[in-house]
Amino acid sequence: MAETNASPFDMDASSFDAEKYLERLLKDCSLRQIMDTEAAVVKDTQTLHSDMQTLVYENYNKFISATDTIRRMKDDFKQMETDVNLLMTKMQSITTFSEQITGTLQGTRSQLCRLSEKHSLLKRLQFLSTLPAKLKSLIEEQNYAQAVQDYLHAQKVFAQYGRQPSFDGIQRDCDFIMADLKERLRKDFQRAGNTAQSLTEIGELLLQLDEKTSDLASEMLTCAGKRLHEQIVMLQDQTERDMLEFVDMGIDGFLNDLALVVTSYFDMFVAKHYEQERDDFQENALQELNVFLNQNIDKYLTLVQDRVESDIGYGDTQVMLRALDRLHRRLQAMRNICRGLEVQRNTVSIIISAAHQLCDAHAKNLKDLFADSLSAVRLSLVSAKSDAGGLNLSDLISNLYVAMVEKIKGVLQDLLIFLRTDWSFNIKAEHKGALCVEGIRENLLIGFLRHIAKVMCGFGDASSTSPPNLLLVLSKTCLEMEQQGVHILIALVDDLYEIDSENSATLTHETEICAEMRETAQALLDSYVRLQGTNISQMLRKSVETRDWLNCLEPRSVRAVMKRVVEELGSIETVVASLYEASATTASGFRTTASSDSSRKTYFSNFASASKPQYRSNWSNYTPSQLESSYVSNIHRLFSERVEIFTSVEFTKASIVMGIIKIGLKTLLECVRLRTFSKYGLQQIQVDAHYLQMNLWRFVSDENLVNFLLDEILGSAVQRCLESVLMEPNAVEIICERG
Repeated sequence: MAETNASPFDMDASSFDAEKYLERLLKDCSLRQIMDTEAAVVKDTQTLHSDMQTLVYENYNKFISATDTIRRMKDDFKQMETDVNLLMTKMQSITTFSEQITGTLQGTRSQLCRLSEKHSLLKRLQFLSTLPAKLKSLIEEQNYAQAVQDYLHAQKVFAQYGRQPSFDGIQRDCDFIMADLKERLRKDFQRAGNTAQSLTEIGELLLQLDEKTSDLASEMLTCAGKRLHEQIVMLQDQTERDMLEFVDMGIDGFLNDLALVVTSYFDMFVAKHYEQERDDFQENALQELNVFLNQNIDKYLTLVQDRVESDIGYGDTQVMLRALDRLHRRLQAMRNICRGLEVQRNTVSIIISAAHQLCDAHAKNLKDLFADSLSAVRLSLVSAKSDAGGLNLSDLISNLYVAMVEKIKGVLQDLLIFLRTDWSFNIKAEHKGALCVEGIRENLLIGFLRHIAKVMCGFGDASSTSPPNLLLVLSKTCLEMEQQGVHILIALVDDLYEIDSENSATLTHETEICAEMRETAQALLDSYVRLQGTNISQMLRKSVETRDWLNCLEPRSVRAVMKRVVEELGSIETVVASLYEASATTASGFRTTASSDSSRKTYFSNFASASKPQYRSNWSNYTPSQLESSYVSNIHRLFSERVEIFTSVEFTKASIVMGIIKIGLKTLLECVRLRTFSKYGLQQIQVDAHYLQMNLWRFVSDENLVNFLLDEILGSAVQRCLESVLMEPNAVEIICERG
């Protein structure tokens, strides 16, 4: 149908008619189109010719190879045809011979069968006749398994021919021999020195000899328990071996024997069904095996835990964890082997306990190191006591701070070994382990930081005899911890151990520790100020109490104790300035250098014209009649602010020194109030107060407090004076400048 409908004008069709195509082309197309058609046909013809040549060239080798293959196949088929013909000939010959043999033996086949059966029976009879002697020989050779196998094989024959009188004697002899063997096996089974392998082998033989299953099961666990106990005792004596060797011995000995006993017991008594036993025998046997397994694993893990506790702080932690990791892998394998059994205890609890103990050991070491560092700082301060200015307190603080921070960082890195990803255990996966990791943060780091604050705070107690500079060093160290150290350490532990302390309600926040550190720093600094103030106070108190103020000579110089007080304050300022920057200012700017003589004169002559109102008394300008009245001092007290003496100081040089000065001047004030003065005694107090006023201004940021206290001192001296006559201001200035 397709051929009849094909167009004669389609060159690709088989029905193409060149004459009709040419006739149609000449009729319908122009000359130009005819020429284009000719060119296209020529081009297609050349292309087709080229493609055919390419195909011939590409397949030439294949054509040659196919020709060779066909030729070889023809030769091979000829040889194969010859071999097949020869095989057919030989098969025909074999068939002929087979038919001849069958015909020859047809009459004797039944006779041969009977002879074969008789020969087999005779061999059995021969086996039975020699069985007693053979059993004795095998027992003497301790080849018990073969003896039992032969006896069980003979039982089948005895069951068939045992009623014959000739076999009765043989059977009795065999039963007697096997009863003796059974008794011997039972004694060997009960012997304490048996290995787990021998127990298993003897148990299987006794089961084959119809030993009572329930009794044998209980006895097997009892005997295996004795053997395992001996291995526990042996392991207790291996104290000289390292942890890895100790665990390897336990795995190769104790755990392997335990696994063998458990699997053998399971296969013999749990996996098999015994018709002569009760229905719940297998269930009871499984329960007894579970109790036996957990009791022995608990004994062994208790021994391992005791060894771990003895090695904590002394042995290599990595070696210990490698050993525990190996033990954990072995127990995991035992869980997979012991189907239907539940191992209640694992090594993770031991590892968590070891982590807790190692934390405690590291905490103790940190406390010991901190105590040693404090002792070294104290020794350095005592050694340099004669030359306090020559001792660099900043270096002491830096060494103490760096020693603590770096040691804590090292401890945190050491404890990170418990969380290595290549261990087979993961302590953070369990609740107790997660608490342990948090305990590293809380008990070790936070606990040690609080220990630092508590110990340092103890040096500031009133009963303590700590050197003043030690209090200053400890206060500055606590301040450094509050500003940097606490944040660095807490951020480090949170990052290393992946602890989300920000969203935890149970973990200590960083701000709490920073607050404790700052409180400790403040308490130590206040203690330093009180101690130094007490030292200044003692000098001033002795200078007042040991002098006869009623029989004084006219003052010609400043008392030496006042010069000593100024010098001591200068030394204190130098020490404090090395640690704390001066941050207090007055209207005239920063007070960081001592004023010159001209500045002192300017202060006393032009104090009223200063930009900030200065508090200053004018005792030198009052008349004697005015001095006899106390209303002047009462007016001053009424319009002046209350001066707090024992208040907390700021962490600045000016505040610290000002706190010391206030304590000293307050002591001097109270001592003056308890003495009675003559005229010259009052004038000596006036000279001393003016000298202090000339020198103390450079130590403080607020001169009004100093001026107020000095005015209180001079006012109290005026009130306690029998003849209140003050020295001329010019004379006072001359004496002070000269002295």
